[in-house]
Amino acid sequence: MSDILNKILAVKADEVAAARKHRDLASLRRDVESDAALRADIRGFEASLRKNIAAGRAGVIAEVKKASPSKGVLRPDFRPADIAESYAAAGASCLSVLTDVQFFQGHADYLRQARAACELPVIRKDFIVDMYQVYEARAMGADAILLIVSALDHGLMAELEACAQELGMDVLVEVHDGDELTAALRLKSRLVGINNRNLRTFATSLDTTIGLLPRIPAERLVVTESGIAVREDVERMRAANVHAFLVGEAFMRASSPGDELRRLFD
Repeated sequence: MSDILNKILAVKADEVAAARKHRDLASLRRDVESDAALRADIRGFEASLRKNIAAGRAGVIAEVKKASPSKGVLRPDFRPADIAESYAAAGASCLSVLTDVQFFQGHADYLRQARAACELPVIRKDFIVDMYQVYEARAMGADAILLIVSALDHGLMAELEACAQELGMDVLVEVHDGDELTAALRLKSRLVGINNRNLRTFATSLDTTIGLLPRIPAERLVVTESGIAVREDVERMRAANVHAFLVGEAFMRASSPGDELRRLFD
């Protein structure tokens, strides 16, 4: 596990502890589970990806991200609602919104703003380490959550997945190597994200996705993450029968995120 990931996870544990002091889990859970409007307002994240892919298009999870620990601020003029609208108009299947404050300059309000601006399903992109964050995700309107195998032991990961699915949310399980893939395939979620970024060096290689593909059952939907920068990257993945993509930096650095999505995927 990289030093930066260890640092992030330590901060997450502190954040959850502070949040629990402000509002306990029982109270948060009760409010989420009793909110009829919230229960009814769920958008199928996996279903949206599969619908686009079945129609012969790429399933694009377009990211709304202001900054990253390795690259700093990606988009100084950061307007989540405008970005979400441009993605929806350009044919994205889903949105990914960073809610981590300290390392990615994200916020829960960014997810709310982006989701309210369009009809696309939204995944809460954060470092989920506690059941509390799963209920937080649904309370802010998330339709899916991310679970990072390198950050969790299997027992906790299975509990977090079950909680999310009970609330109607989909789960994207992120892996970086073969051992993590083995753990991910023990879960129920059919969404497997392969992060092409090495968490130790932050270098990216699409060979990470290509190398793991033979081990992934056909019923799982592979989402390739990171390192998609040019049209040739998209073509290489689709030639390998990978049709779902999570793209952030390439879009965030473009003057028009939606136009950049079209340029890469149309």
